[in-house]
Amino acid sequence: MLAARSPLVRNPVNHTKSEQLFQRAQQLIPGGVNSPVRAFRSVGGNPPFIARGEGSHIYDVDGNEYIDYVGSWGPLLLGHRHPSILAGLDKALAIGTSFGAPTEQEVELAAAICDAMPSVEMVRLVNSGTEATMAAIRVARGFTGRDLIVKFEGCYHGHVDSLLVKAGSGVATLGIADTQGVPAAFCDTTIALPYNSIDAVDQAFRAHGSRIAAIIVEPVVGNMGCVPPRAGYLEGLRGITARAGALLIFDEVMTGFRVAFGGAQQRFAIRPDLTTLGKVIGGGLPVGAYGGRRDIMSRVAPAGPIYQAGTLSGNPLAVAAGLAMLRFLKTHPEIYVHLEARAAELCQAAPAGVTVNRVGSMFTFFFTDRPVIDYESAKLSDTARFGRYFRAMLDRGIYLPPSQFEAAFLSAAHSDEDIRKTVAAAREAFRA
Repeated sequence: MLAARSPLVRNPVNHTKSEQLFQRAQQLIPGGVNSPVRAFRSVGGNPPFIARGEGSHIYDVDGNEYIDYVGSWGPLLLGHRHPSILAGLDKALAIGTSFGAPTEQEVELAAAICDAMPSVEMVRLVNSGTEATMAAIRVARGFTGRDLIVKFEGCYHGHVDSLLVKAGSGVATLGIADTQGVPAAFCDTTIALPYNSIDAVDQAFRAHGSRIAAIIVEPVVGNMGCVPPRAGYLEGLRGITARAGALLIFDEVMTGFRVAFGGAQQRFAIRPDLTTLGKVIGGGLPVGAYGGRRDIMSRVAPAGPIYQAGTLSGNPLAVAAGLAMLRFLKTHPEIYVHLEARAAELCQAAPAGVTVNRVGSMFTFFFTDRPVIDYESAKLSDTARFGRYFRAMLDRGIYLPPSQFEAAFLSAAHSDEDIRKTVAAAREAFRA
């Protein structure tokens, strides 16, 4: 048995095995990690290596236990190793792991997505959120015959070359202004604007409207920390794109099935032309999807001339896990009420001088006393103070995203006791 630690007691934490693994990993993997933010560069120290998860908790290789608010960066809405998802995976494993051919469950998962999101009339499964946004941008350009894409500063849509312009997530965490390896010509096809400023969008469309294929936006930003849309902002984007003949793409890789069963588009009553999905629709396994209006998606090969393909798209394991997840969420709508209430309780732990942003079960404590409405205001946060808070919470058995610029996530597996311990730990950590 792995020994549990009270989050309220600062006992010496043994990370010997994690330290040894990290040293070895740095000789074999760039930076020792397979995604940059995992390296803990912005918060100090080295990362614990995770051995297993159960419910709302994870356990590292040294036997330390943590209450988990990363949840694999959002998809584990039901927590780790949920019985319904494990049962779905067991059935899939009994049949096979990959075919590169159509399966019945792919159709069922597509139907479940379309049922949950009325804006999605047809959908294509892919392997990641990055792949979904890359394909959606290509489809938007192919459908409109235009080249320019509008994105927003601090929004991260995967590591697609043209979308790394003023991106959030790990790019913001590491302070990388412009990543090398992306030709300037690719960046020239992207217009980056401040999030939550409808005036900036108006100006861009007045100058370039006939050349803009689409706006792509995180309807609730999660990649510069959690930043909700201002009242009327998403409606404004919908109106501007409709008038200009451009498409509106909602990147719901984080928000899909999390902030509501039908995603942010249900929560804010906006109907985008295209939607990108990931994370939750795989139940924690690698998967993504893009979908939208039938007339647009009918242009995707082999139905139309816009090519996109993937050998592992519709992988049986990912599809089985995702289908189990979506079916469970549909039959247990009370989960969203539960998440809303516990997230609200958790966010009450923030002291004066810390700005709290939350939408549903996504939240961020920004170490600034000013409202955070866009990337510029998010960057005013005291990242050194966040690093101290992060380490103090980790010492108390609370595992948070290791970056000021990443949203944290609650799961349905978090108990009242988890919340109580986390609030108490946070109050201690803020004083540390």
